[in-house]
Amino acid sequence: MTNPLQGKRVVLGVTGSIACYKAVDLASKMTQLGAKIDVVMTDSAAKFVSPLTFRSITHRPVLTDLFDPASDSGIYHISLAERADVVVIAPATANFIAKAAAGLADDALGAVALAANAPMLIAPAMDGHMYENPATQENLQKLRERNVYIAGPAFGRLASGISGSGRLIETPQLLGHVALVLGREGDLAGWKIVVSAGGTREAIDPVRFITNRSSGKMGYAVAEAARDRGAAVSLVAAPTGLLDPVGVAVTRVSSAHDMRRALMTECHDADVLVMAAAVSDWRPRTTALQKLKKAPSEHWSIDLIQTPDIIAEIDSAHLVKIGFAAETECILSNARAKIQSKGLDLIAANDVTAESSGFEADTNQVTLIDRNGCVEELPILDKYEVGHRILDRALQLMKRS
Repeated sequence: MTNPLQGKRVVLGVTGSIACYKAVDLASKMTQLGAKIDVVMTDSAAKFVSPLTFRSITHRPVLTDLFDPASDSGIYHISLAERADVVVIAPATANFIAKAAAGLADDALGAVALAANAPMLIAPAMDGHMYENPATQENLQKLRERNVYIAGPAFGRLASGISGSGRLIETPQLLGHVALVLGREGDLAGWKIVVSAGGTREAIDPVRFITNRSSGKMGYAVAEAARDRGAAVSLVAAPTGLLDPVGVAVTRVSSAHDMRRALMTECHDADVLVMAAAVSDWRPRTTALQKLKKAPSEHWSIDLIQTPDIIAEIDSAHLVKIGFAAETECILSNARAKIQSKGLDLIAANDVTAESSGFEADTNQVTLIDRNGCVEELPILDKYEVGHRILDRALQLMKRS
């Protein structure tokens, strides 16, 4: 599974907001991800962006007229609704939200929205006062009660010049929400999966710390893959430069001690733990309260003590435990030793010195070893795909337990 949008049929509804330009980018990105995009525009949306723009990007007809004489069928809007995997309304104006809440179908988009059996996602975009108006809030609540998924809006500067809630969320977040909606009934629905990510930091003083080169990309990819298969995902993340994945509960931590405490809490009711974080093996015995100054001596030593072995300490009676072995030599033998010492069900071993599977890479090449000694060598894959391969094995292990 390269991405959750591959081969999906998406109806993209576009309504009359200045944020229509973001819908163009969304249509482009979803098309690049392999989705078939059928755009349905309101009359007011066509005043902001030409239907030709969307047709040029999606290479598919754009529906603007409920009774399009050029259509092969007089009920083209019904056929669009019936074959959609998801209906995405972005941007969704206050006017459209009110009409959808009332069940009106007086234009092409309203008719498609009313006829669709597919999951629906609405991404509001409007002036802040319009969004906060009790009528709009009541309409949104009605839609939520009908299982319509509301994504956003974001807080920020609006077209009116004021700052407030009403901005259409950005394309990466929209894509995350679409993936979340598409995966809600996936094969991991009903499971809680805890993932750790990033490299912990062990403070020397208020400005210095010991850490490692982990970017967090592998853990975040596992979390997104689990989300896209319907799992409830908790991500315990050490410092990274990555944005929080949409639809994932994120707990930010810094040190190994912080991560241990958070994971102990999250794993209490979890089904699977994927320990992708690079936890520091050592920490300073003491942390200076003030910045340490350069001394006359040319040498400086720090007294280090071991950090706890977090995954080994977590009770595995009810939990599938999956670890990572980031190694530079003797990859398989070191990984096998960790399976025993940490009480793992599965481990993913990789050579972090390899260009294709280093900490900052977008790809990884791992070898999966289970507690029975079975070995599966994976080719170089995108880390998201590696995440799915690991989750495939986790699903097998859960079924056996």
